[in-house]
Amino acid sequence: MAPHAETADRAVDGWYASNSKATPDPLYTVDSPNVVYTDSTIKTKYTYRTTSVTKSANGPYVASPKETVYDFQVDRAVGRVGMMLVGWGGNNGSTVTAGIIANRRGLLWDTREGKQAANYYGSVVMASTMRLGIDSATGNEVNLPIHDMLPMVHPNDLVIGGWDINSMPLDKAMDRAQVLEPTLKELVRAEMALMKPLPSIYYPDFIAANQEDRADNVLDGARACSAHVEKIRQDIRDFKTKHELNKVIVLWTANTERFADIIPGVNDTADNLLKTIKTGHEEVSPSTVFSVACILENAPFINGSPQNTFVPGVIELAEQHRAFIGGDDFKSGQTKMKSALVDFLINAGIKLTSIASYNHLGNNDGKNLSSQKQFRSKEISKSNVVDDMVASNDVLYKKGEHPDHTVVIKYMPAVGDNKRALDEYYAEIFMGGHQTISMFNVCEDSLLASPLIIDLVVVAELMTRISWRAHVDGAADKDYKGFHSVLSILSYMLKAPLTPPGTPVVNSLAKQRAALTNILRACVGLSPESDMTLEHKLF
Repeated sequence: MAPHAETADRAVDGWYASNSKATPDPLYTVDSPNVVYTDSTIKTKYTYRTTSVTKSANGPYVASPKETVYDFQVDRAVGRVGMMLVGWGGNNGSTVTAGIIANRRGLLWDTREGKQAANYYGSVVMASTMRLGIDSATGNEVNLPIHDMLPMVHPNDLVIGGWDINSMPLDKAMDRAQVLEPTLKELVRAEMALMKPLPSIYYPDFIAANQEDRADNVLDGARACSAHVEKIRQDIRDFKTKHELNKVIVLWTANTERFADIIPGVNDTADNLLKTIKTGHEEVSPSTVFSVACILENAPFINGSPQNTFVPGVIELAEQHRAFIGGDDFKSGQTKMKSALVDFLINAGIKLTSIASYNHLGNNDGKNLSSQKQFRSKEISKSNVVDDMVASNDVLYKKGEHPDHTVVIKYMPAVGDNKRALDEYYAEIFMGGHQTISMFNVCEDSLLASPLIIDLVVVAELMTRISWRAHVDGAADKDYKGFHSVLSILSYMLKAPLTPPGTPVVNSLAKQRAALTNILRACVGLSPESDMTLEHKLF
């Protein structure tokens, strides 16, 4: 994409670049009677194969192969997409905005190590590949960028806006964050100076008291109310209209809130939650208000912080409106390593018995987390990421057995956005032996989180254009419908992935990525990725 400049009058509270095709030419097509391409859609007939397992009282397990036929339909036209960030003026918000501008303009800047070019490293959608198949001539794998598997919005084309409890324009917020190189900041400063966050919701009880001095850009009222819901809805509509958008994706990258209490009659059902918001109950958090506004406005809402934004009433409301939600908490550095390493150890038959995780960081996130109630939210999201992997192996872990797991976070202003993460994994090995793995991970926090914001928005937008129907007794359902309101496909990017009620949570990084890539393959009529490579093993 060629560098270009955007006119200033289009960038007061957002930014748009339109020199990419709405429906780009595909890098591949699928040659199959089960796949039909039209100018507007990709239609696929797909056979989903699983294994159903039953067990009698005293007998063995019985495994039965099961097949279900689905029709998938993908709208090919991406349209114009807006990304609205709650906490736009924070480290993540200012960093991802500057990064998108730099990529859009194809910027180069000087560093101590030489010239640096803008890139989307760290984004699984933009900077990683997945296997398409095997080259029929050479037998080698053919891999394509994930972004090119289906029509997806390009990050360069996102219109960016949002809210913040602090009024600082984005150029000054970028300086305050102390994340980007000074030479890069000067190249994007003019654009960033034109961007100013909309007033946000501030309920002091939900974030640390040390954030009060930042709260100079807030809506009136210190408790949830219908007026706040309607104001956020209006902000989304205004943004959409002003920039002529087809849809808006909203993502929370603001402060970690304390957990809200789940109270019968208050936030346990959709009806109770809506009534509670009208009366201004103290257990309705700002993030829950944002999620309700987005659901009512049919704007997908993603929670990038660890609090329990999605109380039962929110999930029920999303289901009623067939609106998309996803969360919780960006999985960027230490936790991503943990979910990969624990999966490896347990799958290798090594019995992990304790995990000790220590963090210190100096950005505003660390300052907010120095409050015990907010730390507790983060501790929960970091601590549950091994549960499904432990539960999968009853050879190593008997019923109720679980590794000791401790998480510590300390605020150390001097390290800024360069978070230090120290982990010790202690495990039992063969014949009473032990293995200890110690890991020291320096994570440039916002530079890891920003690509995740992009991934979450791009994939969430794609899900708005995919519909499906099942075949029952050989006949297809009459109507297509969308995925479940809870977007579990986003799990790869989130520490505490939200799943539809009654379905298991998957934290294994490999399984999460496979779910993402295999759903993309299903949408174009391809079987799940297989590593059997039988074509190279059989005579």
